[in-house]
Amino acid sequence: MSEMNFPMYKGRPLVRNGDTIYYGDMRDPYVAKIDIKTKKTENGMEMAQKVAIQLLATDPTVPPNKMILKRAEKEGLWAAIEIADIWLERELRTETAK
Repeated sequence: MSEMNFPMYKGRPLVRNGDTIYYGDMRDPYVAKIDIKTKKTENGMEMAQKVAIQLLATDPTVPPNKMILKRAEKEGLWAAIEIADIWLERELRTETAK
């Protein structure tokens, strides 16, 4: 199976599908889902404005109502990715300590 080349941020892949971005490796116990809710145009460029973040369990045996561990809303994509990175770092560190 060939490896896909995705943009990376702090060593983790960013996979975009429309206004949804998944941050993290699906082989890890958790990933972050980032949904761009609203956009604004500045200097002719469309930019994310309101962004929702969710920390999700990737285990398919986890019931759907237990998959979302954390959720938040931020202004701007940068703030959302930073929160997602902090959440993933903490949860994955806790997971490896078990």
